[in-house]
Amino acid sequence: MKKEKLPFSKKKDGSLLYLIIFAVLFVAVIVRTIVSNGSSSNTINGMFNHSAVKAPIELSFSDVLRKSKDIKTMSIKGTEAKGTLKDGTTYRATMAYDPTLLEKISKNGASISIDDSKSWIEYLGTWVPILMGLLFIWWIFRGLKGAQSGGLSRTLIGQNPTRITMGKTKTTFKDVAGIDEEKQELMEIVDFLKNKEKFKEVGARVPRGILLSGEPGTGKTLLARAVAGEANVPFFATSGSDFSGIIVGLGVAKIKEIFDMAKRNAPCILFIDEIDAIGQRRSQHSFNDQDREQTLNQLLIEMDGFSNDTGIIVIGATNRPDMLDSALLRPGRFDRQVNIELPDLAGRRAILDLHAKKYKIAESVNLQDVARGTTGFSGADLENLLNEAALHAVRSGNKVVEQSDVEEARDKILMGPKKNRKMRPEDIKLTAYHEAGHAFVSLHYSDVTDPIHKATIVPRGRALGMVQHLPVDDKVSMTLAEVRANLSVALAGRAAEELFFGADKITTGAESDIAMATHLARYSVTTAGLSKKIGTVAINQANTFGQRVALENASEKTAEAVDNEIRVWVDNAHSDAFKLLSKNKSMVEKLAKELLARETLTGDEIREIVFGKKKTVKKAVVKKSNAKK
Repeated sequence: MKKEKLPFSKKKDGSLLYLIIFAVLFVAVIVRTIVSNGSSSNTINGMFNHSAVKAPIELSFSDVLRKSKDIKTMSIKGTEAKGTLKDGTTYRATMAYDPTLLEKISKNGASISIDDSKSWIEYLGTWVPILMGLLFIWWIFRGLKGAQSGGLSRTLIGQNPTRITMGKTKTTFKDVAGIDEEKQELMEIVDFLKNKEKFKEVGARVPRGILLSGEPGTGKTLLARAVAGEANVPFFATSGSDFSGIIVGLGVAKIKEIFDMAKRNAPCILFIDEIDAIGQRRSQHSFNDQDREQTLNQLLIEMDGFSNDTGIIVIGATNRPDMLDSALLRPGRFDRQVNIELPDLAGRRAILDLHAKKYKIAESVNLQDVARGTTGFSGADLENLLNEAALHAVRSGNKVVEQSDVEEARDKILMGPKKNRKMRPEDIKLTAYHEAGHAFVSLHYSDVTDPIHKATIVPRGRALGMVQHLPVDDKVSMTLAEVRANLSVALAGRAAEELFFGADKITTGAESDIAMATHLARYSVTTAGLSKKIGTVAINQANTFGQRVALENASEKTAEAVDNEIRVWVDNAHSDAFKLLSKNKSMVEKLAKELLARETLTGDEIREIVFGKKKTVKKAVVKKSNAKK
């Protein structure tokens, strides 16, 4: 793979010649300036030369008027006059041409000579700046004309800024993991590029364009490159932002040129990343986006203009498919849309196995546990996780990546690096009891909640402590029992504060817990239909600045009932947690003291403290994956 500038024209554009001419003219101006100041420099130098004659005196215009009778000779050129006085003294003067004064000086017997010719230096000073200005203006208009005609002369503002990645890629589907269904969607494209004759026999038309959508880091670019690698065809990659510029018509010309290049190298893959930069919906009353819309129109023409057998497959990628113009998504352009979702548990394990080959990872590292603890991570996030773990291993002096390095990297990505805060002893103690409350209630509901992974009172980011869970597998829904259990776990920290320190000593540390519990209760009541009092009805909430803050389709009475029901759910969860902690106060206190002593406890250690011996935990259901550890 190599990066090359888009070859808009094979003809020499003469840019170097124009730059040379411009540089010569600029040097001429500098020379003229130096030469014109040469006489004054010589005069100054003469003051320090012991063999030189006495320097001429400087006379002002009023001095010339006053000493007109003493002037013996005068030579005038332009505004500069020089000569000698009757006592032999030489002089210099700057004066405007004044016939009356000259006549007066002449009557006193002075010899006057006037030189009205111009030297080549003076002509340079007059015409070179004019020529430079005319050349620059011609250069600008030449570039504009080239842009409008599709030639895109590179004389305008240096070289053409559009760059494309071109050539054949060695990336194949073996280098893509965690998105098996999406790879299957693109196998037909590979088959067409390899064996298009069998498609022609049945009259099938292979999609001309494929739109890959999904969150950042899910592998859209990698998948497009793998298609080209599997088919062993040239891969041309560019970005939607490369088609915009300060010159009107630049984007249209670039679209024409890149499609002409693709036709010359067909069959091939033409990949346009971030296509929403040029493919946004066209507006009816927009004057500022006219150039972008013209670029989009040209893209639509090019995608609809080539025939079915050219072998050009356009692959676009975007994070915002909802922003694209409907004309771009119609059959015949982007016929097929492939949405790449975040990987599930099996997909994350496959991605970790793939990237782990690049690092020296200890055999003790359990990648399955890493996959379980990274719900919501994209492929790029998982690669970054292993890289951060490797960096931490180097900082720690390890020769290989250990499980502790992976744990530290995950915690750093999720919550930020460790904070060396100087906390008051009472704050540390309260944090320990807070986290112990979370951990104990989580163990009590272990049959319906995710297994506890660890508890720590080491500050990270804005959190003073945390309790982590490792999901058994990816969940797509929760039962009512799971909802109630998670509400109690979330509010157990505040309940522990009240139990051990009193209601007047509670802190603001439960802010995020209360927010999470309120959100879960509101979702369960208004959307999931889990409340008997409200019933199985969906009560939408108005979305304002990305936050749902009000009920849209509910009367005031219903809205009040919803608020009351949410409060009942949250209060009941808090009450359940408080009662459970009260019954097991000594055990919770033991757990808190162990946290104070060790700062971090693993899930096994917590279970051993609470139950007196290691308790088996339900195992994750591992889906089959093509990857091997």
